[in-house]
Amino acid sequence: MEELQDFNEEKEESNFDLKAEIYKYLAYWKWILFGFLIGGLLAFLYNRYTIPKYRTESTILIVNDQEKNAMSALPSGGGAILSLENDGLQNHIEKLKSKQLVESVVDELDLNVSYFIEGNVIKVEAYKSSPILIEFITKDSIVNFSNANIFVTPVSDTSFRLEVSDSDYSEIYEIGQIIELNDIKFTILPRSGGEEGNFKRTSTVNIKLTPLREVANNFIQSLFISPKGQAKDILSLSIVNPSSQKSEDFLNKLMERFNEEGVKDKQEVAENTTAFIQERLEMITTELDSVEVGIADFKRENRLMSVESGASEFQSKFSAAEQEIFNLQTQLELLNSIEDLLRQQGKYDFLPEVGISDGGVSGLISSYNSIVMERNMYLNGGTEKNPVVETLTEQLDSLRDNLFDNISSTRQSLNVKLRKLDQRENIAEGKFSNFPGLEKGMRNIERQQQIKEQLYLFLLQRREEAAISFAATASVARVIDSAFTIDKPVDPAPWLILIGGFIIGLIIPILIIFIKNLLDTKVHHKGDLGPLLKSLPFIGEVPRIAQDQSDIIQLNDRSPLAESFRILRTNLAYLIQNKDKSAGDVIFVTSTVKGEGKTFISYNLSRTLSSTNKTVLLIGADIRNPKLHRYTSNTLGAKEKGLSDYLYDYEVTASDVISKTNDDNISVDVILSGPIPPNPAELLMNDRMETLIEQAKTQYDYVIVDTAPAMIVTDTLLISQLADYTLYVTRADFTEKNLLDFPKDLKKQGKLKGLAVILNDVDYSKFSYGAQYGYSYGYGYGYGVDKESRWKRLKRRLFS
Repeated sequence: MEELQDFNEEKEESNFDLKAEIYKYLAYWKWILFGFLIGGLLAFLYNRYTIPKYRTESTILIVNDQEKNAMSALPSGGGAILSLENDGLQNHIEKLKSKQLVESVVDELDLNVSYFIEGNVIKVEAYKSSPILIEFITKDSIVNFSNANIFVTPVSDTSFRLEVSDSDYSEIYEIGQIIELNDIKFTILPRSGGEEGNFKRTSTVNIKLTPLREVANNFIQSLFISPKGQAKDILSLSIVNPSSQKSEDFLNKLMERFNEEGVKDKQEVAENTTAFIQERLEMITTELDSVEVGIADFKRENRLMSVESGASEFQSKFSAAEQEIFNLQTQLELLNSIEDLLRQQGKYDFLPEVGISDGGVSGLISSYNSIVMERNMYLNGGTEKNPVVETLTEQLDSLRDNLFDNISSTRQSLNVKLRKLDQRENIAEGKFSNFPGLEKGMRNIERQQQIKEQLYLFLLQRREEAAISFAATASVARVIDSAFTIDKPVDPAPWLILIGGFIIGLIIPILIIFIKNLLDTKVHHKGDLGPLLKSLPFIGEVPRIAQDQSDIIQLNDRSPLAESFRILRTNLAYLIQNKDKSAGDVIFVTSTVKGEGKTFISYNLSRTLSSTNKTVLLIGADIRNPKLHRYTSNTLGAKEKGLSDYLYDYEVTASDVISKTNDDNISVDVILSGPIPPNPAELLMNDRMETLIEQAKTQYDYVIVDTAPAMIVTDTLLISQLADYTLYVTRADFTEKNLLDFPKDLKKQGKLKGLAVILNDVDYSKFSYGAQYGYSYGYGYGYGVDKESRWKRLKRRLFS
């Protein structure tokens, strides 16, 4: 039995009870189980009706231009003509994901047209397996920018119904009939190879026409490219899509188009170089013919056949100087040719690489060609307004200016060298003054002939190299693994989603219960009275009354309500066991606010005490809002006067207001509140109330006073010192927790005597942890109670 002595100190201890917190949630176990099952069901349905997505992968090897190019077998190595700066692996990745390249793949495979078979729940894409095909008559340039969503439903072997999404359009057409819709002309045809009569049994086919650029953007976003291998020259391509066959076709075609574009770029350089060399050859041929005609005329006019014998000594001494002059003049000629080409051709065309190393001209030409190729690649997918194209154009303009400057400076350098060699030759001429003047003229003509011949042979060799390069251009990349699809789907992950569904279904109701408890400010059970019970004794709790049960206890009543009041009576006896028995006990019943059941407690407590052969007087002292008459209206005698009459009229005696009741052989004397007076506080302050209490104490064993709520009005506090004990009523699911400090303050201030707490209207069906908070009344009390079968008990717990 819980000790009921008066508490003077609050004990500092934690109020947290883990078991109680757990049982708060277990009270809603049906909802938690329901959420758990619903979460699992939704996850199962998601797995069942979600189209799985598969990962498709392929691998390519980027070929090294310098090591793997067929031009490396040529005498010059081929690098001087067609060598381009290595784009780098990242550049190749950007090319693979470029809009121009992906759009060409989508256009070639017709991936902007999708077919879906309508099912009972979901629709599945029928890639290359649709029983119905659409053939466009309109030009691709218009179709590729169109958007349409149509439904084709066969109605016979030769006709079908055509419907358009988000519109009322619905018409019947014949197979092969030309249809015009949104400026697009097309026909609907059955797939060839099908059985006869199978067309009308075909399900509805949804045909979606999406703009080409939108489809390409979707593929670019889902395309994942990463380097692979130690040398970082292998690229792994992967894409996730519900249709594995579509993904494989896309990746294979993407790699094929990537190779074709790379070869095309290289061949374009070779073509431009060949055209330039051919033009120069024609010019050099004309010049060489002119020089040879000049030699013949010179010999004919001077009647000379050979000058070698006369110039042998001169050649032996100055052959080295002449060779240098020859080399310098050759380079000057090539510089003039390059400069003429720069001035004549377009600003952003490829330049030939002629192998001039002086002044960095060769390096500038190589860089110029590389940037021209990169600019052309971006122009294929955009315009000259593209920021990248504008940047590359600025670089080309800068390189072009640098080329002119380098050619000019190189020409000046070569001219300086030539002047020095001419000075050396003039000195030699002074020493060989007797050498015929014809010798010098003949040598000048022969030197021109040799220069033209060397340049002619040089250009012939370059032309052959360019032709071979065009015919044998190496691939940019080599396919290591063609596209293949992994059998295991990437999305959804069935077990993960199923487990996640169960967990989420379990968490959501728990979270809702947590929020509900967090926002709950009401008292529900004895555990919520913890802060109050540290300073005040607790003498009992009263269960909630069902709608089909009576709220008044009867004689020999074995209901949970009657048992709770018997326990309350027992605990009250422990509370007052040391009191002098020469006078009756005065027990006030009050609460914080109205509606907490103090009148209900007062009336049934008085009947419970009376059933033990005790004399009991029940006084309705709540004269502002009387409720006691609701319980006694059918059992009172003819007396109509009440407490307010007694307090106001000194001629009215106690016997005039006391009514005898004997409901179900339980005798309780009652003083009703009487008419509601205009000044209840002043009436309670006069000595008539004290006189009535003192007189009743001598005639009754218990005087129970149903008072007004202590927090709302001052009536109870005005007469509180007349009480021996005060029962403070709280109500489950009604009393606010923040109001529990009010009776503690009254206790500390000494305004209420013998204060003890009662919890009313407890719903035990919400708690399985009843022993922690009080006594559970769900099992029946007393002997002779019919046992409830296990099946009925289970049904009651599940469906109550």
